[in-house]
Amino acid sequence: MDLTIANAVGDLLKSRKETVSVAESSSGGLIAACLLAVPGASAYFLGGSVVYTLPSRRAFLDLPKSTGDLEPLSEPMAEAFALAARDKLGATWGISELGAAGPSGSRYGHPAGTSVIGVVGPVIKTTTVSTGSDDRAANMQAFAAAAVALLEDALKAA
Repeated sequence: MDLTIANAVGDLLKSRKETVSVAESSSGGLIAACLLAVPGASAYFLGGSVVYTLPSRRAFLDLPKSTGDLEPLSEPMAEAFALAARDKLGATWGISELGAAGPSGSRYGHPAGTSVIGVVGPVIKTTTVSTGSDDRAANMQAFAAAAVALLEDALKAA
């Protein structure tokens, strides 16, 4: 795990006295691990959850019923999850990741190696990642790296 971007994110968050919370699915906690690997993470990391199942999403995010109307594995859904993660812990920033790590695709027809990522804070950013691979472990790492990079982009844009 390359922590170059995570260190830059940590430095930005600490210098601004801003905080972040995470809701991640197919990355399985790797986004939180990246952010927590930075010395001084307790100054900015409020918490996170692996919302891999519908019951965990309901329990940890208190998603409004309107999110049920969103297209599964879409950037609007990632944005809604990031907003819920941010609001749940009162963070400055929320980040979310939902995807199909593999080796098979999602039950909604998305191929393995597909992830949607959302960052919500003073600015909002979303992206779709497509690795073209069914390598579960590699996809999980790629999704986490893309999420931390998107957070850095949002921080720089704010």
